[in-house]
Amino acid sequence: MGDVVDLTGDGGVVKQIVRKARPGALHPSENLPNVDVQYEGKFADTGEVFDSTKEDNTVFTFEIGKGSVIRAWDIAVKTMQVGEVAIVTCKSDYAYGQAGSAPVIPPGATLVFEIELLSARPPRGSTLDSVAAEKAKLEEVRKERDLAAAKKEEDKKKREEAKAAAAARMQAKMDSKKGGGKKGKK
Repeated sequence: MGDVVDLTGDGGVVKQIVRKARPGALHPSENLPNVDVQYEGKFADTGEVFDSTKEDNTVFTFEIGKGSVIRAWDIAVKTMQVGEVAIVTCKSDYAYGQAGSAPVIPPGATLVFEIELLSARPPRGSTLDSVAAEKAKLEEVRKERDLAAAKKEEDKKKREEAKAAAAARMQAKMDSKKGGGKKGKK
């Protein structure tokens, strides 16, 4: 499993990646706000499943940022990539509020969702050009990241070579001092 990341800074929504997406996978964005997910929701304290699309293999679709799902989902799913599976733990403030407004959710309950992001799509009526632009933008970011990593590796190699050269010079200096002392005694 991946690292645990506090997405809200107050422990209200915490995400842990169970399965990473393939490199270059799409993620929800302004151009791709419509998502399809499969999920299973459990109570943190008992492990009891209270909601699931996995049992009947259905897909749940929603638009990120429109308030059609609990806040924790809007926060967590927009950080995911298509194909990723994550465990999202959310406190009641980010789920159904203090009062536990959903009838099956007790007040103050901490909820744990295993969410798989199946797809991210453009809004209805938009063209595929926006999706192509998003992919091109992601590819450009990936190239920039790869170039930065290569530069960092090259700089590291140069530093190591400089250290080795300095160490060799020091050793040569020490060897010449040792050798110079012996010559004088002959």
